[in-house]
Amino acid sequence: MIRSRVLAHGLLLVLSAAPCFGATPSPGEQRMRAAIDADQPHAIALLEKLVNQNSGSLNIPGVTAVGGMVRAELEPLGFDVQWIDMRATGRAGHLVATHAGNGRGKRILMIGHLDTVFEPDSTFQRFVRDGERATGPGIADDKGGVVIIIAALRAMHAAGTLRDADIKVVLTGDEESAGTPLEAARADLVAAGKWADVALEYEELIVRDGRDYATVARRGVTDWELTTTGITGHSGGVFGDALGYGANYELVRILDAFRRELPEPNLTVNVGLMLGGTPATLDPGGARGSAAGKTNIVAAEAVARGDMRTFSAAQEARARAKMQAIVDAHLPKTDATLAFDDSYPAMAPTAGNRALLALLNQVNADLGLPAMGEWDPAKRGAADSSFVAADADVLAGLGAAGTGAHAVGETLDLASIPRQALRSAVLIERLSRTPR
Repeated sequence: MIRSRVLAHGLLLVLSAAPCFGATPSPGEQRMRAAIDADQPHAIALLEKLVNQNSGSLNIPGVTAVGGMVRAELEPLGFDVQWIDMRATGRAGHLVATHAGNGRGKRILMIGHLDTVFEPDSTFQRFVRDGERATGPGIADDKGGVVIIIAALRAMHAAGTLRDADIKVVLTGDEESAGTPLEAARADLVAAGKWADVALEYEELIVRDGRDYATVARRGVTDWELTTTGITGHSGGVFGDALGYGANYELVRILDAFRRELPEPNLTVNVGLMLGGTPATLDPGGARGSAAGKTNIVAAEAVARGDMRTFSAAQEARARAKMQAIVDAHLPKTDATLAFDDSYPAMAPTAGNRALLALLNQVNADLGLPAMGEWDPAKRGAADSSFVAADADVLAGLGAAGTGAHAVGETLDLASIPRQALRSAVLIERLSRTPR
């Protein structure tokens, strides 16, 4: 928290010194705008190439291939590009690219991901363009964001503004389905966050009613699994002293209590999968299972899986305690256990994050672009940026504008690529000239 306050103070000093940048873009910023406009055909061609290479999280060769495509873009710009093999976690790996500047300005981390939710067996596999819109698997989440990162850096290189900038790019290969254990899967990203002063995350841009929004806060997410057991037997004995209520009633009691007793602002608890019977078992991975039973048999086993999304570590701890207390109040002749998986931490709306948005809005004003508001964190999912939020000031949602993420027909607004690349290039250039 001390570091965050220091960073916020430093960025606020930049804002108070706005006349040093002026209301008119500098010659370097004007060169970056021209470079981005001229480079749009390259950006669209790269987007098509990335989208047409399947990189579902479980497709290790595919994710590795996309990493190779990005390497080919960044190395000519002077980045030292490393591929971090993560097959020990069940996933392909991460790309980490470092540009060494003069060491005097803010150190900037750019975050995105190489993988998508669409595995090789999906029917949705190809890039299709229709005017200024295009569809394809992962086109907005997050291959459009990766293209914006590259477009911004190419513009800075062309304009001569990249030379002194200290930048690290981390593109994870398992954002949509993290490898295990999570601590190992995110160790390189966490280390990059400790190096950085500022982190910029290139997940999908939110656009509502024609206005662009930035993200200064995200909720964390924790998966949970609830297992209940009961005494099986003839249904004529249910509710009685010998059999009690059975596993299904205990499961329903607990889940209904979650619904009634847990809700509070920015907290949600979802039930994604339920099974109950004699027996009821989950398949490895927890996404499928099987159950058997008859109307005249009291259920012996039941299981439910879901997630909990919270605004802070304190809210998560409070919710966990409430959930456990509900679980412990068993119906007669039943038992239940509650287990939590590794968590994506929350990204709180700090003063430093808001100072970054204010600096971006100064950029917007100087470029003649509309100001961007704060997006409601309850309406955004968890993302990799949360893993660095404890160590750096973070601004998220700087990727491309799209619709239908995670669904067949996912669409991207191609006009958002140069707009977002220009915002990023100018913001990064100004941060790189801001003393640490």
